[in-house]
Amino acid sequence: MEYKQIQELIKTINKSNISELSIKNGDFEITIKQEGTAGTAPVYVAQAAPAMMQAPMAAPVAAPAQSAAPAAPSAPAAAPAGNENLHTIKSPMIGTFYRSPSPDKPSFANVGDEIKPGMPLCIIEAMKLFNEIESEVSGKIVKVLVDDASPIEYDQPMFLVEMN
Repeated sequence: MEYKQIQELIKTINKSNISELSIKNGDFEITIKQEGTAGTAPVYVAQAAPAMMQAPMAAPVAAPAQSAAPAAPSAPAAAPAGNENLHTIKSPMIGTFYRSPSPDKPSFANVGDEIKPGMPLCIIEAMKLFNEIESEVSGKIVKVLVDDASPIEYDQPMFLVEMN
């Protein structure tokens, strides 16, 4: 199972009222459990593969993000008062946020840029793996909410986008 598939499973479980999901396919086995109302989904993977090791480490650490989360939404909460068609793009994982593919390259997305679904916005490094984060919406970037090369939490707002 690909990392993106596991990521989508976690998102789906978080949005639903399913408390546990187990999948077995040959020697691969995954169990995703949703605990209480906090919305966290610990992931347990039986197969030891480098890409799979990222998911189990990311989810359990997401629980402490609840204490950091109240400070982060203050910026997005203030902005929608002037414009209701703003969309917040949030981090799908814990790691280090990078705006460009390397220090000597330009940023993927800047304030004022028009974005479309599938366009790369940033990279999040997690456990020495560099995950390119793509846009799921189209619009214009109004604000970048995270500094380059800074730590980022699961579900932390990264970009404010004015929807077309």
